[in-house]
Amino acid sequence: MKIRKVLVLGASLKQDRYSNRAIRKLAANNFWVVGLGLREGDVSGIKIHTEQFDIEDLYAVTIYMNAYNQEEFYDYLVGLKPQKIIFNPGAENSEFESVLKNQGIPFERACTLVLLSMDQF
Repeated sequence: MKIRKVLVLGASLKQDRYSNRAIRKLAANNFWVVGLGLREGDVSGIKIHTEQFDIEDLYAVTIYMNAYNQEEFYDYLVGLKPQKIIFNPGAENSEFESVLKNQGIPFERACTLVLLSMDQF
């Protein structure tokens, strides 16, 4: 079985944040997880980066960041060529969705935690 790689954009080191919960739940569901956030550190042994980096064969990006803060990541995320991008509640971004549509990258507005609990991630 191939391990699917997931990038959590807007990753937080704070345990009560949804991005933190998503990191832990994705890892518990056997995804290869890495985060990109404001503070470097780790969440249950999973590295949180503060700088953009390359990831090959990326399955999904799950976004926990408002639309305004996403703008600097448009080119980076498109360049990673993920199989899909998930806009969690509060991260909806019609401008970036248009960019993704033009690039042929599937996206959805959904909650990663709910998708995982329903085995639809």
